[in-house]
Amino acid sequence: MVTSLVLVALFPTKAQQNIQFSQYIFNSLSVNPAYAGYKEQWFAQMALRSQWTGLDGAPRTGQISIDGVADPTKKNIGLGLQFSSDKLGAQSANSIYANYAYRLRLDDEDTQRLSFGIGLGLAQYGLDGNKLRPTEQGDNELPTGKISSLIPDARFGIHYTSPKWYLGLSVMDMFSGDKNNGIFRGDAGTAQNLKRKRHFYLIAGTLLDLSEDTKLRPSILLKEDFKGPTSLDLSTMVIFGNKFWLGGSYRTGLTLWEKDFNKGQSLSQLNSVSAITQFYVSERFRLGYSYDYIVSKLSSIQNGTHEITIGLTFPQKGRRLLSPRYF
Repeated sequence: MVTSLVLVALFPTKAQQNIQFSQYIFNSLSVNPAYAGYKEQWFAQMALRSQWTGLDGAPRTGQISIDGVADPTKKNIGLGLQFSSDKLGAQSANSIYANYAYRLRLDDEDTQRLSFGIGLGLAQYGLDGNKLRPTEQGDNELPTGKISSLIPDARFGIHYTSPKWYLGLSVMDMFSGDKNNGIFRGDAGTAQNLKRKRHFYLIAGTLLDLSEDTKLRPSILLKEDFKGPTSLDLSTMVIFGNKFWLGGSYRTGLTLWEKDFNKGQSLSQLNSVSAITQFYVSERFRLGYSYDYIVSKLSSIQNGTHEITIGLTFPQKGRRLLSPRYF
């Protein structure tokens, strides 16, 4: 099973989506560097995701991030730091990104901001050939031991926010657009392994008042790499008294146009449905949990996906916590 999972990434004609979190709605820094500083106070979050539990070699992802504003008076400069670690069978990926966002103030009341962000980082990719169990020996495309490579990377994004809605566009893996840019070089048979492609993200959402202390927060996340399936997340959260969030998400594939990987095939677009909750233990500390149920044929050989997030706000000395940030 490990071999089959990894071989998906070994074919140069297909691309693999970046790591994903069902709870991106609580901290969008992982998909858009222009989000840095949105909460206008320093905020740290840890996310742990165990995907397809019960399946040998299934993805395991961890991420730690911190971001805030560097100039607490004007709040024009957002800074962020993000660490990620991801494992899929014999494949591993670790990365670090430093993010910078310049936040333009659009109105006198300072309720609208347009941010331009850039992230610079390094990604280390590895493949452990010892964990591969091919059905036929002597395949020169598979390494006999561990191989790895350190690759520089960049990402860019634009993010607009107002009290009632937000919209963001971003491009990730900017240095990975060259079709000859294989991650592993210098080893026979590995130059085309685990190729990366640029990823484009669109995020958007709004906030609706249901009653004095109940709000509805629908949102979407569109992911595109122009090689693999287009992915769409549709999410809705109900917010009770600014402390308890409860909702769900539906993830599916889209066929916006005919792509090479799908020619002559009839692949299911079904992916997963998620139950998501977040609770503010205090004004500074919050916990989030989500469970993804696979609705494709993969559901019969795994036990779902669990994701936990922990968030901590660091208010500036002598300043009160700001009103809740819903986006």
